[in-house]
Amino acid sequence: MLPLLIVLAFLLVPVLEIFVLIQVGEVIGAWPTVGLLIAETVLGGWLVRREGRRAWRALQDTVQRGVLPDRELADAALVMAGGVLLLFPGFVTDALGLLVVLPFTRPLVRRVLSAFAARRIRAAEERAATVFPPGLGGTGFDPFGRGPGPERVETPPGPVVRGEVVHEDDDTSSRT
Repeated sequence: MLPLLIVLAFLLVPVLEIFVLIQVGEVIGAWPTVGLLIAETVLGGWLVRREGRRAWRALQDTVQRGVLPDRELADAALVMAGGVLLLFPGFVTDALGLLVVLPFTRPLVRRVLSAFAARRIRAAEERAATVFPPGLGGTGFDPFGRGPGPERVETPPGPVVRGEVVHEDDDTSSRT
């Protein structure tokens, strides 16, 4: 489902951007539309630079304190993604980029994306549990279905052919 959405986004976003540019150009004129796009780019660049520095400092401070920087890493990633969106010409991507970069809307976007990622992880865990059910003890991952404990044998169940390794005395180094 997600790859299909990504393909659709790559196909539909440019069409949507062109449509919105034409509509805005018809309302305010061509040159004011170009001026507005340039102003958005300049404002977006300044904002990304400022918020990127702020996110980087917060990330460094958190790492130096020895705390897991989950919120700070998410903010840095969102600022970077917003900067990429602001680089694309168009009003729709600029609006999305500003939504992600602005400090008062970023926490909302972070919460929404965190909830989405948590749902995806739970779904992946459920799919993995149906393919690889837990072992007999009910804990741990074991593709062979063995339970934990000292009686656990490290060979998979099934036919095992016992054998012996024979090393022939091959002294090739003395023949030269």
